[in-house]
Amino acid sequence: MSNLIIVESPAKAKTIKKYLGPGYEVVASKGHVRDLPDKKLNVDVRNNYAPKYEIIPEKEKLVEELKKKAKNSDKVFLATDPDREGEGISWHLAEVLGVSLKEKNRVTFNEITKSGVKEGMANPRKVDMDLVNAQQARRILDRLVGYTLSPFVSQKIRPRLSAGRVQSVAVRLIVDREEEINRFVPEEYWSIEAKLVTEGRRILKAALESDENGKVKIADEKGANVYLARLEGSDFKVQSVKKGSKTKKAAPPFTTSTLQQEASKKLGFQASRTMRAAQELYEGVEVSGHGSIGLITYMRTDSLRISEEARAAGTEFIRNNYGAEYVPEKQNYYKSGSNAQDGHEAIRPSTPSITPESVKGDLTPDQLKIYTLIWRRFIACLMAPCIQSTTKVEVISSKDGEPGKFCVLTSTGYSIKFDGFTKVYDIPEDEVNKNVLPEVKNGEELKAKEIIPNQHFTQPPARYTEATLIKELEENGVGRPSTYASIISTITGKAYVERKQKQLVPTELGIAVTNLLRERFPKIVNTKFTAQMESDLDKVGSGETDYIKMLDEFYPELKQLVDKAREDMRGERIQLEEDKTDVICPNCGRNMVVKNGRYGRFLGCSGYPECKTILSIVAGKGLCPECGGDLVEKRTKKGTSFYGCANYPKCNFASWDPPTGDLCPKCGKAMFAKRGQKAYCGNKDCENAKKTRGKTK
Repeated sequence: MSNLIIVESPAKAKTIKKYLGPGYEVVASKGHVRDLPDKKLNVDVRNNYAPKYEIIPEKEKLVEELKKKAKNSDKVFLATDPDREGEGISWHLAEVLGVSLKEKNRVTFNEITKSGVKEGMANPRKVDMDLVNAQQARRILDRLVGYTLSPFVSQKIRPRLSAGRVQSVAVRLIVDREEEINRFVPEEYWSIEAKLVTEGRRILKAALESDENGKVKIADEKGANVYLARLEGSDFKVQSVKKGSKTKKAAPPFTTSTLQQEASKKLGFQASRTMRAAQELYEGVEVSGHGSIGLITYMRTDSLRISEEARAAGTEFIRNNYGAEYVPEKQNYYKSGSNAQDGHEAIRPSTPSITPESVKGDLTPDQLKIYTLIWRRFIACLMAPCIQSTTKVEVISSKDGEPGKFCVLTSTGYSIKFDGFTKVYDIPEDEVNKNVLPEVKNGEELKAKEIIPNQHFTQPPARYTEATLIKELEENGVGRPSTYASIISTITGKAYVERKQKQLVPTELGIAVTNLLRERFPKIVNTKFTAQMESDLDKVGSGETDYIKMLDEFYPELKQLVDKAREDMRGERIQLEEDKTDVICPNCGRNMVVKNGRYGRFLGCSGYPECKTILSIVAGKGLCPECGGDLVEKRTKKGTSFYGCANYPKCNFASWDPPTGDLCPKCGKAMFAKRGQKAYCGNKDCENAKKTRGKTK
């Protein structure tokens, strides 16, 4: 009997094949095989928003091969990823290959292990058309928004711009935060700290907290000087020493968003880098003694659920390797958020006994770092809490001759009583041991060594980082776990947002696009509206809502708003400062401005259409290695940048690598290099030339 199993990834196919053995052929679709073509809307808005799917051109040969294999197989199983997107891919495959949707031929694997694969194959089901409709609805919705708003934005600001249902909201959050920072007016305030010497000749640092009238707030230096005068020369005595304990529980296991946030904070990884490594760990890697195995469960999830089998295995590992005292008396359970779909478990190691140290030699650096993070977080979430000893000391100061007047200074500190889960998963040092206090007793007299006034100013809200933006998107219900990485890649790739160190800062272009959309489409570019759309999509996925009805309630209003905006702004264009240059038009004397055409950027006269002069933008210092002409940046039909000679077609020199701005010390021709790589000469006859030359056009 011949069984064909279709998965998405070749790596996953290899791992699954190992567990199934003879009688099964496992092949990969390499993602979607059918989609909406790019050049047109391809959604029939007059016919129930019917999508016009086509085979992706690059997949035509693969589809033909899959058809032959399906025809020669007794049974076809659709084993794409266990999420809404994967369900959509399975449906497309069924449609293209002629696989019956009435049969139970859909299988899912939460983990690519022997038990996970066997369990998936033992429980086939029908393709879930509610999930398929939810995936279709999202795709159609994004196409309707993108192909309606993007042409309008491009017409009013700059060609080839895009706007999207989720990406534009993400940019708006970043722009709103920047505006909040710019509006911020810092306020001054002061604090006072005393360094007090104990009887044991140790230093106790205590901060002024209150006086005879209650809590102290010091607004300026004048107010600080009043309290300095009261404290200097005063008598200090310990009024109370309160000791206790504080229990700190472990954080829950990772979801997609919390993994991305933690990898950003602890490893400095961008979300796309994190998800790439996690995908590889899920699909399967070669591990000594195990062969090809999926090391983690499915990494696109918003659930905090842990299977009882995994919980038992993790608890047994803790007991055997750290001791029974690290197993909590009552098991730790975590509740998923209200918006969670809870379709999968939390992200966890498939086999807890496979430690990061044991696979160190089998994984790439990125895979090892992400696996270590996931493994430690999972083991820690099953462990006993960390117990801290706490101490709070209150010191009272008073002066003879000032009856009824006193100041209270306080000092707090923590120390570890039992490390608990922190033995595996570190928490910030200041949360574990913070200001361990010297021993003092009630009534003990202290001597002031130094009274220190400190000036402070309130700080503006921080700019978003990838971690905090993902957290904000999740809390507002914008997007879904699987989309966060692509959202950030899109808004940075489109130059709406740029990274400055770890901060996300809006560009002038991003601000202009946001202001235009916010002014003309306030309802659509809005977190609450976008979150509601996500909720509606979830209802489609659960069968509660009809997706055609949902689209019909949305699109006509969007179309009406765009038509009105076009009419209101007829003849208007928004000129960006970043597009202006000091280059003077050789024909009319006006300034040239940067424009974007089909094949890249160029300079156009600001007097267009009266003056239609255009010039190429010279790409850095240096001349064409072949003819000596200017090097200019160009773009392929697919939008990929390359660098070529301005004298084309007379000279056809081209390079994917950009010119560095330096000249070759040997022959004086332009040098080229990708970022972070060694530069080489563009002259193929020079000894500094690249062995495999970049003349690819």
